[in-house]
Amino acid sequence: MKRKTQSLRDTLLAGIVIPAHPLALTAERKLDERHQRALTRYYCASGAGGVAVAVHTTQFQIRDPGVGLLKPVLSLAAEVVDAQERPLLKVAGVCGPTPQAVSEAVLARELGYDVGLLSLGALRTASTDELVAHCARVADEIPLLGFYLQPAVGGRLLDYGFWRRFLEIGNVVGIKVAPFDRYKTADVARALADSGRAHEVALYTGNDDAILADLLTDYDFGGKRVGFSGGLLGQWATWTARAVEMLEAVKRCRAQGGAGTLELLTLGQKLTDANAALFDARNAYHGCIAGIHEALRRQGLLRGLWCLDPKEGLSPGQQDEIDRVHATYPELRDDAFVAANLDAWLR
Repeated sequence: MKRKTQSLRDTLLAGIVIPAHPLALTAERKLDERHQRALTRYYCASGAGGVAVAVHTTQFQIRDPGVGLLKPVLSLAAEVVDAQERPLLKVAGVCGPTPQAVSEAVLARELGYDVGLLSLGALRTASTDELVAHCARVADEIPLLGFYLQPAVGGRLLDYGFWRRFLEIGNVVGIKVAPFDRYKTADVARALADSGRAHEVALYTGNDDAILADLLTDYDFGGKRVGFSGGLLGQWATWTARAVEMLEAVKRCRAQGGAGTLELLTLGQKLTDANAALFDARNAYHGCIAGIHEALRRQGLLRGLWCLDPKEGLSPGQQDEIDRVHATYPELRDDAFVAANLDAWLR
């Protein structure tokens, strides 16, 4: 187990692209297995280093008793990933009160998942002591990625004190930092720097509004230096081949002492503008899942925008914004790559 955990740490610290896997549905809001498999094949073929399933982008409602899609969706993705010639990391979203979270962690482990991405949104009134005890109990079942999910889409505020204590849990292998807030992002980075575990715990950006800025930036706290290794992002659920190219460009830039930083930051601003449209930032992210669906639908990877909740969809004016960024930034998209391979992925 120690050898496997060390390999997991090494993979995360090296830096990979991990798309947050959407949920493919039919017009009747039933699981569309054909397109669900095609999405996973797309991420594998794009060069992603892993996939994250049963996370916010997959829709938390898959766990509802009347839906019952948690195990089927986890199983489908694991089956496709395990059939690949190269290894990919399998990340399972884990959430809910402690009994539920432990049960989900056990299920993920039994299905062959490598790590659990632990959301704390269900524990909105829990104290730091209670949160840490909860995380430690789940970490007994599976290696953990912490998850700072922004409150606008179901997360809760988590201060420096929490993250400093979270990092005392031995089976923590990384943290996805997604508060969409520079100050709160710095809290997590400082906690990691102060923990002395930057050599074994990886930071992954989930800040879809600042992807390349995060990946290019180190934090230096009085000589204690930490930075982001890779990303686990809803934005990277679409145009994924280009995301892989971007991360490789960042790695080259850093290896060459910062050569090309300005160009990458400019590209990052384009990506932020595109993300604002896809994630529906102007409407408090109401249409963020449907926006990702729309980008995938245009490429043929999804058949429609359907979400489990009929009330979820594009916000007024969001389609126009998506049209705008789609036309303005063709360099962000991987349409030709998808078109050349779509039939094979849909087999």
